[in-house]
Amino acid sequence: MNNKTDLAQLTLWLEQIAKDRNKQAFTEVFKFFAPKITNICSHKFNNPQLAGEVLQETMTNVWRKAHLFHSDKGAPTTWVYSIMRNVSFDILRKIKSKKEDNLSDDIWPLIDSDNSSEEGYDDHLENQHLMAHIDKLPEAQQQVIRGVYFMEMSQEQLSKQLNIPLGTIKSRLRLGLAKLKQHMGADHD
Repeated sequence: MNNKTDLAQLTLWLEQIAKDRNKQAFTEVFKFFAPKITNICSHKFNNPQLAGEVLQETMTNVWRKAHLFHSDKGAPTTWVYSIMRNVSFDILRKIKSKKEDNLSDDIWPLIDSDNSSEEGYDDHLENQHLMAHIDKLPEAQQQVIRGVYFMEMSQEQLSKQLNIPLGTIKSRLRLGLAKLKQHMGADHD
C-alpha cells in the first residue's frame, strides 16, 4: 500500500471504529500502528515495558475516542501520534510523581528528626529592611513589636514581662504598626 492508500484506509477504519465499534477495523489500525509506536517509544524511553504501556494506553484511547477524529482536520497518523505523545507525557508525569513521592517519604523522617532550631528561610534583605524601620520607632513601640512578632509572645505574656497594662501593649502595638506602615510605604500592606 502506498502513503495515500494508507491514509485513506486508516481514515476509513477510524470512521468504522467511531460509528460501528468495528473490531476488525480496530485490529487493522492496531496492526498498522503497534510496531511504529513500539519502535518510537523503545528509542525514546529505552524501556520495553514502558513502550508496551504507551502502546496499550494509546490504542485504548484510539478505541474510546475514535468519534473525535475528523479527517478534515488532519491525517489519521497525526491524530494517533498526538494521542501517543499525550499518553507518553501522562505516563512520564506519573513516574516523576512517584519518584517525588518516594523522595519525600525518604526525606521527611530526616527533617522530623533534625532538632536544630534554625529560623525559617526568611529573606534576609527584607528582614534587614524591616529591622531598619523598626529601629526608627520609639523604644516602647519597638519592645512591643519585637516581643509580639519576633519572640512570638502573646500580648498577655508581654504585658506580664514588661509589667505594663494589656491596654498599653495593644495601643503601642497599634501605633507602632501604623508608623511602620507609613515608613515602609503602601506597597508593604
